[in-house]
Amino acid sequence: MAPRTAIPNEGPMSNFVGPFDVPSRLTDQAYHVQFSHLWNGIATRHSDTVDTKFFVDGAGVIVGLSHTGFIAFRERASRDLTDREGALLAAEFLRERLEQEDERLLYDVSESDVLRLIEKTGIR
Repeated sequence: MAPRTAIPNEGPMSNFVGPFDVPSRLTDQAYHVQFSHLWNGIATRHSDTVDTKFFVDGAGVIVGLSHTGFIAFRERASRDLTDREGALLAAEFLRERLEQEDERLLYDVSESDVLRLIEKTGIR
């Protein structure tokens, strides 16, 4: 992807990431994914994360993005990640896991994975 500037938080949060399907690389299974919302995980899970909620085939799934990855991005880019960008990073991580049929109710995404996903998606 080409580098881009901040993706603004426009419209309802539930529309930050459109519904998408993920085919498994291992079987013929396809997962239907819908983004719901994000929130600060420090208050609810006592974790240093920004949590995102998705529905995978109707079941709730949480993807917690390491807050230290957000801080490292801010130090490099001199700006904060938007909520929409965080949702896109979480969606990309979830897509990667589901392609491998790594189904969980909770994923904790490390700082290094947050930074890897930022590079992969071309967020600048």
